[in-house]
Amino acid sequence: MSIKLGDTAPNFQADSSVGTIDFYNYLGNSWGILFSHPADYTPVCTTELGMTAKLQSEFDRRNTKVIALSVDRVEDHQNWIKDINETQMTCVHFPIIADDDLAISKLYDFIHPNASATSTVRSLLILDPNKIIRLMITYPASTGRNFDEILRVLDSLQLVDTYTIATPVNWKAGDDVIIPPAISTEDARQLYPKGVREIKSYLRYTPHPVD
Repeated sequence: MSIKLGDTAPNFQADSSVGTIDFYNYLGNSWGILFSHPADYTPVCTTELGMTAKLQSEFDRRNTKVIALSVDRVEDHQNWIKDINETQMTCVHFPIIADDDLAISKLYDFIHPNASATSTVRSLLILDPNKIIRLMITYPASTGRNFDEILRVLDSLQLVDTYTIATPVNWKAGDDVIIPPAISTEDARQLYPKGVREIKSYLRYTPHPVD
């Protein structure tokens, strides 16, 4: 199965470090981040799971639930979490899925044979409350994820869903946003009360819509 942007994320039931979960029930009406790891006790992933735990309040503020996946067993996950908590000076509370039969990894197309026939690639998905996949990023095993970027994209997606805007290069929360080309400049002046800054007819900015 090939998962693409805009697809509905498939549901699954699985054992995890916090017990058996139903993916949809776990997410509820929240946004979700599902991220895969090749195996337990890997150094890059240890730092990533630690950072995820440290950012728990940031994810909570964005109404987002995180869940990790690795191809090892629940017992391995629970012992690995002890190492993560110790070495990263944090406390992991989110679930780590046990996918030792690779069923979920194959369902989500996390197995890339040219990289490894038995381990997942390091992919990260952002899902909206309707379980639609809104972001997909795949990293090499040697490069840790940038969580500033993950939070930045999450902020952009949530803003775009609330307001008729787009976000430009290197945008961060609070920066000016872009007016979509389909909206005329005349209409834009009515729709965006904070003002319209026109660079070209197709490139127009307005201040961040949230005070």
